[in-house]
Amino acid sequence: MSTANPLGILLPGFEGPTLPAWLEARLRDGLAGVCLFGTNVETPEQLRALTDAIHAANPRAIIAIDEEGGDVSRLYQRDGSPFPGNAVLGRMDDAAATEAVAARVGAELRAAGVDLTLAPDVDVNSNPLNPVIGVRSFGAEPGLVSRHAAAWVRGVQSMGVSACAKHFPGHGDTAQDSHLALPQVDADQDTLAVRELPPFVAAIAAGTATVMTSHIMVPSVDPDLPSTFSPTILQGLLREGLGFRGVIVTDALDMAGASADRGVPAAAVAALAGGSDLLCLGTGNTDEEIGEIAAAISAAVEAGELLPARLANAAQRCAALGTHHRMRRRSPGPEGPEIVDAAAVAATFAVDDAARTLLAEDRPRVWLRLEPTANIAVGASPWGPFAGGVAPAATCGPDDDPEAFAASVPAGALAVVVGKDNHRHPWALAAIAAVRAQADAVVVDMGWPGPEGADVRTYGASRLVGDALATLIGR
Repeated sequence: MSTANPLGILLPGFEGPTLPAWLEARLRDGLAGVCLFGTNVETPEQLRALTDAIHAANPRAIIAIDEEGGDVSRLYQRDGSPFPGNAVLGRMDDAAATEAVAARVGAELRAAGVDLTLAPDVDVNSNPLNPVIGVRSFGAEPGLVSRHAAAWVRGVQSMGVSACAKHFPGHGDTAQDSHLALPQVDADQDTLAVRELPPFVAAIAAGTATVMTSHIMVPSVDPDLPSTFSPTILQGLLREGLGFRGVIVTDALDMAGASADRGVPAAAVAALAGGSDLLCLGTGNTDEEIGEIAAAISAAVEAGELLPARLANAAQRCAALGTHHRMRRRSPGPEGPEIVDAAAVAATFAVDDAARTLLAEDRPRVWLRLEPTANIAVGASPWGPFAGGVAPAATCGPDDDPEAFAASVPAGALAVVVGKDNHRHPWALAAIAAVRAQADAVVVDMGWPGPEGADVRTYGASRLVGDALATLIGR
């Protein structure tokens, strides 16, 4: 039986700043592309050398990266992002500014040789306890998210870099992280239609080249299969219902929501059968893993469990996208526009009146850092004012002593306590209470804030947002 090359739909990750020999060989054999992560990026010159090597091995290879232009930033994983992030842009609510930021992101990616950014995140963050979306979302209102989803797609694609609207059909109303579990959205179909789907409709209308699936259960649409594996959601709702004709990309298949109970090879077969085209495999893949996944796909075709036409259709879509990128690289890219500055970002902060009163006082500031476990999507990266050089007098994490943390504030000083998603962490609230018991304090939440644990709410923790915060607070 003659079938399409299963390598032509696979998008693995790998470790290190240079192209491994095994991966170069797979690219020459028709591998669809690679997904770059923070471990693959050291300097602009090194990154360009890496992408040139990938394209030399396979000119149609799709080089993807998770660059959302905010807290999630692979270009700036080592330094912290100079972009504001989606939630800040949503609060600014200037579609032209969002388009300009996305265009700047696109210009930097194109200069680096990247073809596809796995952005924008167009989830409506309707659940403030969402552990994985939060400030990656433009907001909690569908109309606002739709406006900015379309603007971001237009901006990044104006630079010749493909966009990826994610995570279909909407990851905003979840209380679990699909990296670690299989979340469920219990909304009925009417709610989905008016809340989750409009941003995807807007992104598709703006011409997004790709859409990413989510590893979530949506029982009102498909009670049996996660979205990534569901023909009802991908073929029915996304393709037939919303009219999407581009490439459907999976979220990483090494995430627990996709492969915890079946393994990545079986997840790859299920995703392909469900309607996905380009299978993002995750980070740190190996030659052996790629071989196992490709063999599982071929075996499923031979056993009649997967139609050859489904594999061929997916491979054709991936090849067409790769060819589009190859043709685009023959012409120089346009210059990216200037992006919003720290003053514009600071204007979006929500600052309580009591905090403004304290900040108006001429007294020493003492910065204190609350350090939660890093969000898996964000990864280990400098954040907030600390990325810009602010040195905290003390840092408190889940296992540290709140009283010792509070004792670092000298008499008469104003404590500035900075964390992310403070309301989600009992240890952080205990540390805040300990500081407030002995000193005047301004508490900053640089995540998606809740009803407690914040006097200043920044809705983002990129380096640019941190610079804006440092200017507001003073040193």
